[in-house]
Amino acid sequence: MSALLVMRLTGFVRTGRVLAPLLAGLLVIGVLNGGGRSQAAEAYAVSSVVLFPVLAWQAKLLLDIEPDVQRRLAVVTVGRRREALAGLLAATVVGLVTVLLGLVVPWLLGGVALPRPAVDAPLAGQLALGAWAHLAAVPAAVAVGALASRAATRRTTYGLAVLVGGVVGAMVLSLPVSPVPWLAPPLMSVARVTAGVGDDQAGRVALLSIQAVIWAAVALAGYAALRRRRP
Repeated sequence: MSALLVMRLTGFVRTGRVLAPLLAGLLVIGVLNGGGRSQAAEAYAVSSVVLFPVLAWQAKLLLDIEPDVQRRLAVVTVGRRREALAGLLAATVVGLVTVLLGLVVPWLLGGVALPRPAVDAPLAGQLALGAWAHLAAVPAAVAVGALASRAATRRTTYGLAVLVGGVVGAMVLSLPVSPVPWLAPPLMSVARVTAGVGDDQAGRVALLSIQAVIWAAVALAGYAALRRRRP
């Protein structure tokens, strides 16, 4: 399985498909941080949301890198579960690299201000919340990308519809005014906690982390069910 994982990562990079979502993410982060300086927690709260579509798109592109025949050969060689797991792990690795860039680039662009003593939250706490906000988005984004992949939807047009619908639905349903926020990954709630909105941050971090994991697990279970229907 490790060889399949490396092969997919290598193919994703060598074919150049890694560039489009990566450049899109850097462009969005650059626009957000190019107009002024803000506290690290505020900058990361926004970037964790805007990077979600990029992470989902990235996952879909990586999972679609192989022709159907090659994917079937991989299923015969390592088994259906290991083949699917290798793809999801590869998408997660690429997502983590993108998250790392999302955490570093705002500093390189001068878009982050150092906290003022006795006024702003400590920098270490802001960085920890920022890292948590980005990491919480990765499983859900990978799940949306997997559900939109050709292996699950069979057709490119269906995949694009699932990708756009999944991303838009996740953002809209996770808004504070949504009547059913549990139907979506907690993108907006995570951003609000990261930016310091509300009380009891520690308790909300724990609950939102559980919600993000459960949502991703359910979505990936749906992906596995769709994969079992394909030859």
